[in-house]
Formats: sequence, structure tokens, C-alpha cells
Amino acid sequence: MTIRVAIAEPRNTSYDILIGRGLLADLPALVNAPCPAARYAVITDSHVATLYGKKLVARCHDATLHAELFEFPAGEANKTRETWASLSDRLLQRQFGRDCGVIALGGGVVGDVAGFVAATYLRGVPYVQVPTTLLAMIDSSIGGKTGVDVPAGKNLLGAFHQPRLVLADLGLLGTLPAPQLAAGVAEAVKHAAIADADYFAFLEREHDAVTTGQPDALEQLVRRSVEIKAGVVAADERETGRRAILNFGHTVAHAVEATVKFAVLHGAAVAIGMAYEARLAEVLGIAAAGTADRIRKLLERYGLPVELPKSAPADALLATMQLDKKARAGTVRFALPEAVGRMHADGSSWTMTAPERVVREVLAGR
Repeated sequence: MTIRVAIAEPRNTSYDILIGRGLLADLPALVNAPCPAARYAVITDSHVATLYGKKLVARCHDATLHAELFEFPAGEANKTRETWASLSDRLLQRQFGRDCGVIALGGGVVGDVAGFVAATYLRGVPYVQVPTTLLAMIDSSIGGKTGVDVPAGKNLLGAFHQPRLVLADLGLLGTLPAPQLAAGVAEAVKHAAIADADYFAFLEREHDAVTTGQPDALEQLVRRSVEIKAGVVAADERETGRRAILNFGHTVAHAVEATVKFAVLHGAAVAIGMAYEARLAEVLGIAAAGTADRIRKLLERYGLPVELPKSAPADALLATMQLDKKARAGTVRFALPEAVGRMHADGSSWTMTAPERVVREVLAGR
């Protein structure tokens, strides 16, 4: 299955997302046309390197592609400037030139870091996303957002750099632990909540099939989420308009992640963020009554958290939100739903402000 991300302006950076099984084995043949290179740097983390990285490099060699493995320690704690600098320095030491390409093999952390290396190495080289987690397949590998975390917050240093190709091999989901699968489902719930009420109903109805990893259910989930994300990204590459709806739940989520030093998975933080931001939308009179409860119940069914960690008090969260990328002039902004499947537009803006007092009360559960 192929889904096209058709980006025409300001330059043609369109690319295909391939969804199927066994795609990793076919990667040497699939990357040649969209991302030709004299040498490929396969960037991955220490966990994925053992599972898939070494085998992929061997396959590339068998196909007479020059590929080398570059790994870094797994975990969000290593999505840093230091990791980006180390990988860039290692590529320079190995004398990778401007005719090289990068293959980002891993979850969201790998995709963001490897993409940022590709965006900045020798002022930019092409790259391919090969996501190995559900969250990365349906969300972070699509759209060209790359970057690293800093002490002040998540993804505050980065660049837009679209991949030449995304390979979503559904067969890789078989090795995914249950918490990682649930973290990916959180992003699927987000896609449904912002754009497709029927898809939301599918996630409600097919809970058992999704959580037990039934191939047909997972394929439908990945396909629909990718279609939604690709459609939004294609219409707004640089997040100057409607693409901001993809940030539903993320203002709170990023603040939670930074406050607890990334002790929770990104998908879990997004679930918490959606629960609170949907409640905020109702309190502000934006969302229809019952919207927050329906979103919260679906998240809970998939075993996702919907309550703030005790180590993330409202004061700390509010201070961190001031540094959120959506903030303007020190004012925090939120992307909020009107109902399941439909987001609120404030004039020409898809994000809006909320009185600090109200935000504080919502975070406090009042």
C-alpha cells in the first residue's frame, strides 16, 4: 500500500509512505530511486541495532549498497545535542560526503535524531525513515519534523527536513512490547479525535483486535492514521495553519515529559495531555458536553494513563508550557476539539489561549 505525501510548495518535497509486511528485507531495492546515495549511514539505537540494524546493513552489502551502522544508546534521555553532535562527528570521521544518505531505523527518538543529523550534515543530505514502533509509523516518521530535546523542554532545537521515503513494515510490530503498542495507539486516538469520528468509533469497536495485535486491525489503524497525518502535513508543511491540530494533547504532554525528565513514554504523555486538554475545551465552552469523557474512556480502555503524575505539579507544568513551541509572547496556546472528529478554529488560527486560572483549575482536577 502506498500513500503519497503531496507537498508542492514552497518546493517539491513530496514522498511516498509504503505500508506492508516484509518491507525491511526489500529496503536495498526500495531506497535506490527515491534516495540514491554513494554511501548510507544507518542510524539507530542500541536496542534496534541488535534486533534489525546489523541484519539490514548485511542485506545492503549483499545488494552492493555501501552501508555503515551508527548507533547510540536507546531512550529519550539520549535525544540530545550531544548525541546529534557525536553522530555528526562520526560521519565526518568516516568521511561521508554530500553524496551520502541517512537511513533512520527505529522509533520516534531515532527518527527525530537521525532526521536532524540529515537536516544539518553538510547543510543537508537526503534520508529515509524506517519506523520500528507503532507511534513512529503513524506519526513521528511523517511530516519532516526533526530535532532534539534540551533541558528547557522537548524538541526545542530542530528543523523541518522531509524524508525521501517512509517504509512502515507492519511485521516489525510483532516484537513491540505492550506499553509501546499502547503508546502508539495514543497517537491513533489523537488522529481520530481531531479528524475522523468514524475512525474513533473503529478504535472503540476494535479494541480487542488492536490490543491483541490482529494483523487486519493493525493494518487498518496504520493506514487510516497515516492518511490523516499525510493529508494534514501535505496541506501545511511548516505548521503555519491547520497542521497545528496535530498538537492536540501535546501542550500538556510536552510539559509533563520535561517536568518528569522523560520518565513516561511520549504516547502515555500524549494520552494524559488529551484527557486534560479535552476537559479544558469543555470548561471553555468549546467542546460539546461528553467529548472529554468519551476520549478519556477510550484512552483508559487501551491501558493508557489519563491522570497527571504526582511529580508534575501544576506550577511546574505551567512554567514549562511558557517554553512550548506554540507559545506566542509568553502566552500558552492549545489545539482544542469541538467534538470527536472536529477541531476548533479561532478565526484563522487553529490554536487558542486560555486564562491561566482556568488551566490551573483543570490541571488540579477541579
